Parts: sequence; C-alpha cells; structure tokens
Amino acid sequence: MIAEGITTLPSEFGAKETIDRLEALVKSKGMVVFARIDHAAGAAQAGLALPPTELLIFGSAKAGTPLMQLKVIGIDLPLKALVWEDARGKALLCFNEPSWLANRHGLGGESEPTIKSMTTALSVLAKSATER
Repeated sequence: MIAEGITTLPSEFGAKETIDRLEALVKSKGMVVFARIDHAAGAAQAGLALPPTELLIFGSAKAGTPLMQLKVIGIDLPLKALVWEDARGKALLCFNEPSWLANRHGLGGESEPTIKSMTTALSVLAKSATER
C-alpha cells in the first residue's frame, strides 16, 4: 500500500523510459532538474539487489519560494517523483500531492493558488510521462 498523500500512476513504459520522459518534460516546461538519483545503482554498489528505482528532484524557484517564505516546507521542496519497477516488472511513477504537503506544513489559504498550480503541473507531467 502506498502512503497517504502520494499519487501513484502505472506507466505504459519501462522504468528508465518513464523517468527519461519525465526529466525531458520537466526541462521542457522550464523547470530545473536538481538531481536524478539511481537507487538501484546505489544498491548494487552495496552488493544489494533493487529493481529499477530512480528519484527525480526538480522544481521552480518562482513557485516554491513563496511557499518557503510562509513555512518550513523547504524540507519537502523541491518536488520529487519516484519511478520504480514492481515485482511484476511494471513501472510506476509516484509523487507527493501538493495539497498534502500544504496540509502537513499548515499552509493557509494564501498558498492555494500555488498549490493548485503545482497540482495541475504535476498531474500533467506524470500523465505525459506514463501514457502514450
């Protein structure tokens, strides 16, 4: 079971193609990719097995900074998306729901337009990365 506040989408592509597509989409929207972490490669270096699992950390200072000015939401920003392969070999993409983050940090009504915008952007990016 996926934790509360996380949206998960199945992908029509493999894990690597899904994260590659997401990274390209993020960049095409003018957002910054801060890091791409290959958890499976890290596991292999430690002598452990992990199916393909990568984390993309990305965002926009224009959207995130106003939220960080309100509270310590910087612990959860920039945005993150995880792509992994389940036991059946199916790729999945998940991300923290912006409304859940806003609730977690007690952001008030003044954050609503930004949270809505983030939610829309993440939904569009995730669908575009996972669907043909």
